[in-house]
Amino acid sequence: MTMADKLPVPDPIAQQYSEQLVTLIKQKIVDAGGKISFADYMQHCLFAPGLGYYSAGSHKIGKQGDFTTAPEISSLFSRTLAQHINDVFKQIEQLNILEFGAGSGKMAVDILTELKSQSMLPEHYYIIEASADLRDRQEKLLHSEIPDIANRVVWLDSLPENFIGVILANEVCDAMPVHCLQFNQGRVSERYIETINSELQWCDDEDLSQPLLAKHANNIQDLIGNINYTTEVNLAAEAWLTSLAASLEQGAIFIIDYGYPQTSYYHPQRDNGTLMCYYQHQGHDNPLILQGIQDITAHINFTALAQTAMDNELDVEGFQSQADFLLAGGITELAPTDDNELSHLHYASKLKQLTLPSEMGESFKVLTLSKNLEQLLPRCKLADRRYSL
Repeated sequence: MTMADKLPVPDPIAQQYSEQLVTLIKQKIVDAGGKISFADYMQHCLFAPGLGYYSAGSHKIGKQGDFTTAPEISSLFSRTLAQHINDVFKQIEQLNILEFGAGSGKMAVDILTELKSQSMLPEHYYIIEASADLRDRQEKLLHSEIPDIANRVVWLDSLPENFIGVILANEVCDAMPVHCLQFNQGRVSERYIETINSELQWCDDEDLSQPLLAKHANNIQDLIGNINYTTEVNLAAEAWLTSLAASLEQGAIFIIDYGYPQTSYYHPQRDNGTLMCYYQHQGHDNPLILQGIQDITAHINFTALAQTAMDNELDVEGFQSQADFLLAGGITELAPTDDNELSHLHYASKLKQLTLPSEMGESFKVLTLSKNLEQLLPRCKLADRRYSL
């Protein structure tokens, strides 16, 4: 029995949406001549209008969803992130924030609340959100929790030009569609999706769907040698960061996600890749089921992002574990000041979830990038791991 065999059964409405999406994907395969790249398949599963995981109306985040993010665990995360944002604000004249994929909106609420307490509110808090359903929930939460400053939040459909401020991406890159590569004794092929007997199946082809994959494949081959190996390449994240670099005139970018430096990402022992799916808080490795109603993710190659940043005239300020990033931001200074034992226990519990290596502290990393800042960001130097990139 596999992990996928133990998953809960979807309700009839969810199953119906999933079947509609499968029908759409099968037509896309026909239109493409018999197969589509896994990146295209993942794009449809997550973002197909009205049917994709992030485009439909089901709850994704929290107890009723499929996964939980750090901002949902505790406001400590966002309040600490606000201290890092403040370090950037002290060096720029236009105070703006741009958040990608704002989830429930809780991180925006907590950051704005913290910055208000420090008299450092941004002029605008921009959000770029692919899900119309999540955008609606964000707007409702913001107006409910911080009605006096909710008007500072503006939703955008595309990147602003000549942006000055801070760009935030918490668990954004891991949801970007990835290409899957298969190495077999020195030969490389790309993994595609085809239809056989009305069922979606994997298939391999030595013709790569994107020219850029050849360069990545050569680099991976040098790291792994001549062994059988399956892995992912996130071209979308590199293109996305290139567009951020073009948009950012001055400020910083904080990319927070789970992942590794390149040598760890393509370690010979990680021969099955990092692709994972999440359905009702249960993880498994079969993306060819539950289309549109489960999350599909892959870990981030932070070396590739750092190289993309440097290629586009961004400065790599720091690379830290989430634990070190939060400790540098002063998370331990946010402990309750009252004598209420329960509040102190609650704080300790959330602190452990966010910082312990066995929880989120080590698996999540923070890549800090900047552009046209006169001074370094000192908090990014605590336990800095740029040497590993």
